[in-house]
Amino acid sequence: MLKFDQEKYLQVTRGAATLRCEIEEVVEKVSQQDYKNLFLLGSGGAVATFYPFEFMIKSTSSIPVYAEIAAEFTVMNHQQLTKESLVILSSLSGTTEETVAAANYCKERGATTIGITGEYHKPLAEIVDYPLVNYAENDFAGDSNQLILYFLIFNLMHKKGDFPSYQAFAEQLEALPEVLLNVKTEAESKANEFAVTYKDEPYHILVGAGNTWGRAYSYAMCVLEEMQWIKTKSIHAAEFFHGTLEIVEEDTSMILLKGEDETRPLMARVERFAEKYTKKLTVFDTKDYELKGIVPEFRKYLSPIVTSTVLQRVSVHLEDQRNHSLETRRYYRKVAY
Repeated sequence: MLKFDQEKYLQVTRGAATLRCEIEEVVEKVSQQDYKNLFLLGSGGAVATFYPFEFMIKSTSSIPVYAEIAAEFTVMNHQQLTKESLVILSSLSGTTEETVAAANYCKERGATTIGITGEYHKPLAEIVDYPLVNYAENDFAGDSNQLILYFLIFNLMHKKGDFPSYQAFAEQLEALPEVLLNVKTEAESKANEFAVTYKDEPYHILVGAGNTWGRAYSYAMCVLEEMQWIKTKSIHAAEFFHGTLEIVEEDTSMILLKGEDETRPLMARVERFAEKYTKKLTVFDTKDYELKGIVPEFRKYLSPIVTSTVLQRVSVHLEDQRNHSLETRRYYRKVAY
């Protein structure tokens, strides 16, 4: 595979999987405190990674859950945050200003905090009650964080009596690094084809729904816009027909992220429209990938991480075809704002 370090990838993702015991110990402790609600706080790609889990909690569990953008959360006076709240925050660097501020805000109000990050001895890890640390760089951080969240979120639901299949699910999660490696291999040809075809495309519409909506939101903003400087509109499939459809023409690039959860019919509706009105349609569908060893009942939950692992290959090929490094920035962490 192009620009892919298999050993590094497996080291990072297996590292996340080996946190299972530590995560389960944390879940046991916080569950004994009988928390009343759950907050998922982050900025940019980190909060977008929480959106699929918010959806899965809402559709699977009775836990009241709120995924919030850290900067807005600290100024909105959220009335549901109390000392009986459980808060999960995420920042790969552990230094994201808005997320660190949110962690302090929650601590001051007596909430219990868990931090997902890539390094100890950074502000987020120092502030939270329970740091969960697995070193990763930007290229593989998405898979690492999601693996940690699967163990954490689904065990929290299990402890509430809402996900009795947790043990079986967790055992399959431990094998996910190798499964995802196979997905990357399967996706390589399509990723290259997309990059070759669309390397000079000036604008994309990116559509997701359910537990792929967070991927659509983050890939548009954090990769196509931030890392490749390509103008992109992200839109939820359920909202596409309430405005965005009017800018579709036969030369409008549309990218659909199809998962396997309950919202799949919403994506199918957009796909039918796109097939009729644009000649530039790309569909990344998690059903196209084997996921060997994953039982059918669990596939829908894995759509976010399968989608992101496929899109990682798209990013690498776009970088290569466009001769535009994924690390190049003009403003982000470069200038004061």
